[in-house]
Amino acid sequence: MKFEKLNAIVSGGASGLGLATCERVVKAGGHAAMLDVNEQQGREAAKKLGANALFIKTDVSSETEVNAAVEQAKNAFGGLQLVVNCAGILGAGRTLGREGPMASDFFAKVIQVNLIGSFNLTKAAASFMQHNTPNAEGERGVIVNTASVAAFEGQIGQAAYSASKGGIVGMTLPIAREFSRFGIRVMTIAPGIFWTPMMAGMPEEVQKSLGAQVPFPSRLGKPEEYALLVQQICENVMLNGTTVRLDGAIRMQPK
Repeated sequence: MKFEKLNAIVSGGASGLGLATCERVVKAGGHAAMLDVNEQQGREAAKKLGANALFIKTDVSSETEVNAAVEQAKNAFGGLQLVVNCAGILGAGRTLGREGPMASDFFAKVIQVNLIGSFNLTKAAASFMQHNTPNAEGERGVIVNTASVAAFEGQIGQAAYSASKGGIVGMTLPIAREFSRFGIRVMTIAPGIFWTPMMAGMPEEVQKSLGAQVPFPSRLGKPEEYALLVQQICENVMLNGTTVRLDGAIRMQPK
């Protein structure tokens, strides 16, 4: 699928990986609907990107809000070809902490936002994409999810986060197989240690230490590198139903 002039919805679009993806979509002449819970940040980001960007305050864990956001974006742009799920929360905490076992509500919240939130947007968008006019390859849409290397090498304190990201990896193939009859591809990116707003709040020495753990290149990943992979997934029709690690060959240690 050609990346130029696509209509896209990006959850978590107000910052980090999601914002970089929106910037790339708009730069290529497309339209980007930025779904995020941070209203101030979202409106500022959309204003900066210009008329081709639309901010829609959305909690992806709410099926009702996601359905309404997809409807609004489709009506605003006149169509929808690309969805990128970037919304998520870290949810760090030991299963057996100093103050006792982790609360099940905390674990459930991480699953609700990261995993079910991705599922909510995937199915809502696909319900519209299935009616698109197919291109020469029979494609009607592309969906890109965001997992993490923690899905494979979760560290101590990442039980909830790893479970949510592992779930995203696990649902990629069965959904891709189901959507194949519509010509909708489903892919997942598993980033390693990337520079994000959360990372920016850490001391510089901590950032350098984390970057040094990456075999090559020995630095933090850049959000624009994530966005580039989204574009490459769009453009390569044989990429479907799998997870691509974007991690500089890092394999996380237990802690």
